[in-house]
Amino acid sequence: MDYLLLVVGLGLLLLGAELIVDSSVAIAKRARVSNFLIGLTIVGMGTSAPELFVSFSSALEGHGDVAIGNIIGSNICNIFLILGVSATILPFAIDKAIIKRDIPFGIFAALLLTFLANKSLLNENWSNSLSRFDGILFLILFVGYMFVTVYKNRKPADAADNIEEEAVSRFSGKPILLLIFIAVASLTGLIGGGKLFLGSAENLARAWGVDEAVIAITVVALGTSLPELITSIVAALKKNSELALGNVIGSNIFNILLILGISSTAAPISIQGVLLEDFVVMIFAALCTFLVAHTFGKNFFDRIEGIFFLLCYVAYTAYLILR
Repeated sequence: MDYLLLVVGLGLLLLGAELIVDSSVAIAKRARVSNFLIGLTIVGMGTSAPELFVSFSSALEGHGDVAIGNIIGSNICNIFLILGVSATILPFAIDKAIIKRDIPFGIFAALLLTFLANKSLLNENWSNSLSRFDGILFLILFVGYMFVTVYKNRKPADAADNIEEEAVSRFSGKPILLLIFIAVASLTGLIGGGKLFLGSAENLARAWGVDEAVIAITVVALGTSLPELITSIVAALKKNSELALGNVIGSNIFNILLILGISSTAAPISIQGVLLEDFVVMIFAALCTFLVAHTFGKNFFDRIEGIFFLLCYVAYTAYLILR
């Protein structure tokens, strides 16, 4: 049964990713916004649903390390694995506005989380935790960022025909309500497929005698990032890597500001088992998204950089297992 559910889950992931990419491109053209913005908002928020469920429920149950560890692991996976795979499949250009605004804000969010979650570095009498005040601050920053991003990415009416001309969609010209329905159904398929795949993979790993800690570090961390991974791979294969980039940057910002904002506002999060070096790797991953725009091909994410990202992910996973 687990093998069957594994196949069904993977099928739902692939079908959901295929439809969400096509419907997102069509929505972007109808709304006269860039594919990056759609990836940042609709796709990014939708594919972050597994992280929201895991972190929110963990915070309410008092498992702070699970709540925060899930976000850190997911953000590292999103950048090093997902962007690495996307750029390796199809190198892509990075818009200057993304380099100047969205990528730096992602770095800022990672730095802010590290600072607030490691208060004992400033005063040994303070505990490492995220308070309700921290959560409210995250949510205010999230609302402000989304407002600015949507406003700045809006295109004039006469530019509608020029938006992402290279990105095609089977749903172009369809009614907007139908496109929204397809997008929602696709996200549902992605999330449901991810849960089926993750649950069956965990069961099979236990049946094969794999240690619980290794399962948590590898299978669970990768499992909650499966919607982003499959969506980004399909977007790259469809020559729409800008949507993949928006999906990753959007998911990472949502993970920190929205998900941890909601979770720590609902219940303060105590941090004990997550180490400072894990936060440092998350910051390094965020910095790498900025560095790739200024190395080799300027404003371009090339295949060499994609392979470097993949090697970083393998090295960090190996370090976690050894630790």
